[in-house]
Amino acid sequence: MKPSKAAREEAINDLRKLLKPGDTVYTALRHVSRSGMSRLIDLYVIRDNRPREISVWAALATGFHFDKKKDSIRVGGGGMDMGFHVVFTLSRALFRDKFRCIGEGCPSNDHFNGDRNYADHPHSDGGYALRHRWM
Repeated sequence: MKPSKAAREEAINDLRKLLKPGDTVYTALRHVSRSGMSRLIDLYVIRDNRPREISVWAALATGFHFDKKKDSIRVGGGGMDMGFHVVFTLSRALFRDKFRCIGEGCPSNDHFNGDRNYADHPHSDGGYALRHRWM
């Protein structure tokens, strides 16, 4: 069942309070289907030195299916880093209206493509606002 627009916006607002550009979202692979074309992935952030699961919020915000039996996000496809794909999609959902450069160490792809300006300026692609790491 597809989440309502209100539920999606509420999840996005809650995640925006929790996540800021430059934060790292950790992913944990829970299961791979026999065909290799589907994965179950959990998302976490570290707060107060403890992992906090954000999988349900992320599924609502991105439109990915949340598997209630397995308590994880179900992602279809293969041939690429699906954890990165989920975090990139989440980042785009949260920061779709661009994000401001956070200075030295900014994760924006613009900096890897020649932009050496780390002063306060907008980046055009919100998908690179969050960092991704596997657990």
